Amino acid sequence: MIVDCHTQVWDPRNHLGPPAATLAEHVQPADAARHLKAVDPVDRAIVLAFKSRYLDAEIPNRYVAEYVRQYSSKLVGFAGVDPTEPNWLHELRVAHEELGLKGVTISPAMQNYHPTDTRAMRLYEECVRRRLPVLFEQNHRRSAAKLEFAQPVLLDEVAREFPELRVVISHMGYPWIEQTVVLLDKHPHVYADIAGLHLRPWLAYNALLAAHEAEVMGKLLFASDFPHLSPAECIKALYSLNQISHGTNLKAIPREQLRGIVERDALGLLGIEPPAAAPASRNKAGIFVEDE
Repeated sequence: MIVDCHTQVWDPRNHLGPPAATLAEHVQPADAARHLKAVDPVDRAIVLAFKSRYLDAEIPNRYVAEYVRQYSSKLVGFAGVDPTEPNWLHELRVAHEELGLKGVTISPAMQNYHPTDTRAMRLYEECVRRRLPVLFEQNHRRSAAKLEFAQPVLLDEVAREFPELRVVISHMGYPWIEQTVVLLDKHPHVYADIAGLHLRPWLAYNALLAAHEAEVMGKLLFASDFPHLSPAECIKALYSLNQISHGTNLKAIPREQLRGIVERDALGLLGIEPPAAAPASRNKAGIFVEDE
C-alpha cells in the first residue's frame, strides 16, 4: 500500500489570508482537480485542513471534508484546529463526529503558541480520547512564524505526557532533523513524514542516512507535500537518492528501506481505519512497485 501522508488543496483567494499569502507563491494551483490527478497512482492520500487565527488563514475543515467525501475510497481528511481559539473544542467535535475527519493538523509556529501551552495540552488530551493522530505542520517559511515554537525537541514533553497519542512531525522536523531522529528513537508513537525533503537531495540523503544509522527508518512516512511536488516525482526522487553516493566513500541507504518508506501502511501505524477498498498500487513507469 502507498499512502501519501501530506497533501493539501486550497483556494488562495479565500483560504490563505493576506499574511499567509506566500503559501501559494511559486507553486502551481492546489485545486481539487489537479490534486486528484496527482494522487491517482497512490492507494490513499491524506488531505490536510489548516487554521491559524494568528496568520488569518484557513483551509476550512468543511471544504476538505466535502472534497474527501466525494472520493472516500482514496482520500482521508485531517482537521485544522487552532487551540488558541476559544471554540476549538466545538470545532474538533464537529470535524470528527459530523464531518468524519480522521486526524488533526496543528502548527505551533504558525499558530503562535508553545507546544506545551495549557490549551494545546487539552487538545492533545482530547485527541487521545478520540483516538485522533496529530500532525505538526513544520512548513514555517513565513516571516511571521515563530521558529522558537517549531523545534521538535519541544514535543518530547508532549510525547511523555500522552504516550498513546500518535504524533507525526512533518518535513522530518526541518531544519532540526537530528532532534526528530532522537524523538523517533525515543517514543513508540512518534513518526515523521518526509514531505518537502525531495526538493533538496543532499538534505534528504543526509536526513535518511541519519534515520538509517539510528535504526528508525520504520518510523518515516511517505509524503509528497502536494502541491509543491507530486507523489510520482517524490517517489522517483527517493529511489534516486543513492546516486549521491556513487563513486564516493559515502554510505548508500539500503534500497529496501527506501522502498519501505514508499510502501508503508501509514494509516495502520496512525490507528486510522482505512477507507473502503481501493485498487492496489500500480506500477506506473516502474516507479511505484519495483521488479522482484
